[in-house]
Amino acid sequence: MMKFKLLGALFAATVSLVPAQAQIYPNRVIKMVVPAGPAGPTDLLGRLVASSLSSTLGQPVIIENKGGAGGAIGARAVATAAPDGYTLFVGNTATLANIPAVSAGAGYDPIKDFAPIAKIMDSYQILVVRSGLPVKSVAELVAYAKANPGKLNYAAVGVGNITHLSGELFKIKTGTDFALIQYKSGGEAMTAVMSGQADFAIDNVAVSRPQITAGTMRALAVTSATRQATYPELPTMIEAGVPGFVVTSFFGIAAPAGTPAPIVAKLHSEIAAALKTEKIVSTLEQLGAVASTETPEQFQASIAASLKLWKEIADAAHIKID
Repeated sequence: MMKFKLLGALFAATVSLVPAQAQIYPNRVIKMVVPAGPAGPTDLLGRLVASSLSSTLGQPVIIENKGGAGGAIGARAVATAAPDGYTLFVGNTATLANIPAVSAGAGYDPIKDFAPIAKIMDSYQILVVRSGLPVKSVAELVAYAKANPGKLNYAAVGVGNITHLSGELFKIKTGTDFALIQYKSGGEAMTAVMSGQADFAIDNVAVSRPQITAGTMRALAVTSATRQATYPELPTMIEAGVPGFVVTSFFGIAAPAGTPAPIVAKLHSEIAAALKTEKIVSTLEQLGAVASTETPEQFQASIAASLKLWKEIADAAHIKID
């Protein structure tokens, strides 16, 4: 009897420890891993959230840029980190769907190895071309590519990234062929298009907006299902003559699997509140994005759905990294 009483006491103590963890959390620096280099949209959003959390949680939230392998290096680092709430991950479509869709050896499972906390936003891509390319529409780009087989290339962030898969999807949908040039970040890819090292790219509006505004590259279409208020003059890819071409991406915060539910709930609550602040709302509008209010469970379902979609596209394009 005494043995069972002791076991019961130990169990009760263990259960009571979880709420206590949430009450004292955080009591030290939190690291937020950005699986990309500085200046891209993932880095920008990570810094916005980190700044907000630093203020509301009362502890520094520092950014650690850990790029490489299209984001897989950063994802693996978080997947194997201690599930204590002190290592967070700025995940996106690339790391939580695209890479696992094309690589059985990614080194992590986006469903089993992460505890989704909050989706930050949903966004779309823009097809941009270098200013010196003699095309002013998607139809003209397709015609030019077919008239000059093997001569054009496109910039993408690594292999398996959404920028890569979008380019391959474009090839499949239009019956064209382009060479892939890989870069470490969206900023580098845009610089390549701007300087003429690459002919075009299909990338997030956050990294292409400055060059579009400056006129150093030309925007041809958006990849969303409908036109966007930010660029109302731009047709969708479907309107531009590419049937079924809809590509959107998400960004969100996750933690290693096993992170206590009370800590996940606390972080979700703080991030959800931050997404309503004027600073973040205005920033997301400038990025052509929409803030998300999904629960951790809904975010998990979104990740699973996106993984399924991109695996189907990767299979159709015969893209396998392993």
